[in-house]
Amino acid sequence: MILWFTIVQIAIAVIGGLFCLGAGFLGRRPSDFSVGALALIELGLILQIIVAIVAPFVGNAPTGDLLEFWTYLISAALLPIGGAAWALLERSKWSTVIMGVVGLSVAVMLWRMQVIWTLPAL
Repeated sequence: MILWFTIVQIAIAVIGGLFCLGAGFLGRRPSDFSVGALALIELGLILQIIVAIVAPFVGNAPTGDLLEFWTYLISAALLPIGGAAWALLERSKWSTVIMGVVGLSVAVMLWRMQVIWTLPAL
């Protein structure tokens, strides 16, 4: 993984998550902006999947457990899809709150993936 790219993704996920949480707690139903925030997070995760595939071939091999890393990455990539689907099916303020929780969860998962990728060899 690339540290600066991970930090940018985490920032986007936190900002999007806080935006959705704030909108949800203010009583806003899902909108193009809140679903768009999740779409931006998902785009970053798709790019991260590409980076994770290419990185070992250019000399940035992981030192942690690959199974754990890919489990986190695939799970994180599925979360925004599930959150957006929920928001489209149940158009209430609580689905906007759920999208905020999804954004913050992805931010935590991204940092954990960075730690797994750069884990010092024992």
